[in-house]
Amino acid sequence: MPITDSSTDVFTALESEVRSYSRSWPVVFDRAVGSHLYDEAGNEYLDFFSGAGALNYGHNNPLLTQVLLDYIGSDRIIHSLDMFTTARREFLQAFDSTILRPRDLDYRVVFPGPGGANAVEAALKLARKVTGRESIVNFTNAFHGMTLGALSVTGNSLKRGGAGIPLVHATPMPYDDYFDRDYPDFFYFERLLTDSGSGLNTPAAVIVETVQGEGGMNAARAEWLRGLAALCAEHEILLIVDDVQMGCGRTGGFFSFEEAGITPDIVCLSKSISGSGLPMALTLIRPDLDVWEPGEHNGTFRGIAPAFATGAAAIREYWQDDALAQSTVRKGARVESRFNALVSRHGAETLVAKGRGLARGLQTPDGSTADAICRAAFAEGLLMETSGPEGQVVKRCRRSRSPTTTSTTAWTSSTRPSPTS
Repeated sequence: MPITDSSTDVFTALESEVRSYSRSWPVVFDRAVGSHLYDEAGNEYLDFFSGAGALNYGHNNPLLTQVLLDYIGSDRIIHSLDMFTTARREFLQAFDSTILRPRDLDYRVVFPGPGGANAVEAALKLARKVTGRESIVNFTNAFHGMTLGALSVTGNSLKRGGAGIPLVHATPMPYDDYFDRDYPDFFYFERLLTDSGSGLNTPAAVIVETVQGEGGMNAARAEWLRGLAALCAEHEILLIVDDVQMGCGRTGGFFSFEEAGITPDIVCLSKSISGSGLPMALTLIRPDLDVWEPGEHNGTFRGIAPAFATGAAAIREYWQDDALAQSTVRKGARVESRFNALVSRHGAETLVAKGRGLARGLQTPDGSTADAICRAAFAEGLLMETSGPEGQVVKRCRRSRSPTTTSTTAWTSSTRPSPTS
């Protein structure tokens, strides 16, 4: 019998068990505006999830929505592969003049496909092609995507296990603070690089997140990132920064590596680069690394023109000056202060505040505690997820453009009626 009612039965009957977020938030969402989502019953939810970092400018940002409506309402190009289009030109011009040139960055732009994993796959392939080497160095608790190449440089054992085949040609190294600073930075990595008996092949590249979102909101120190860049330069190893989740202003500056003052050889962007939540990804490469043969890396959906239109509009509107970056830093400091107060109240053995900018988390003793907090938050109308290898970190990624910062202790409130679920 066909499933025709408005319940969740159709999802559980027809969708794969691979679903995840809908298990934590078992309601049917219908609308979204700014920082809020609404379910079919009209209940309001404050969104601290932000599309896993894809909605830095909010849900249905009115400026970007109008750009999208005007674009698709006037018979403009929708699908374009890598053909020249007006929308593509306008995005490239806005990105170059507003993002790259003011930061003295000289990159060629690769449109690798619609998602962050596409950007990472392109980066890994190009690094190997340029250097003629196979090995990639990644870091403990890293997350770079769910395709085979990206999974090979991802740390989470559950996600890696889904590959079904050996994930090779990648070597994990300790991320910043992995050993609680009991050893000098890069003690292990540098020793293996310089010891001819270590068994470590000289890597083609090192890939790193400046803040590990899925890995537990681990924020690398600026001096650690500078040390990594220097080590890569010394050994002629390409440095790839995966800025898929932390780029586009999530930590403050447009690029999350700006604070450290480094210039990666390759940068991966996605999630919020379209501005509106539409699929889009970029791989930025040094001009001298642009050794692709035509069509050597491609994809059917690497030219989603409406995403170019909204992406260009977001850049022109929010990145002509540093107002958004400064706002994010200020709001991030407020969140940090609230989180530090919670740590002080409950003790460092119970909670640890983590993150940078508006990418913040609270590490709890275990995954069950973090899950309980997120369930309580959902009952109070607040959407939060967990991260970390054991799901022990309560993750907060609110949109960057919000004019105010809602209390980060909203999940403790008992004043709001529980939504129907």
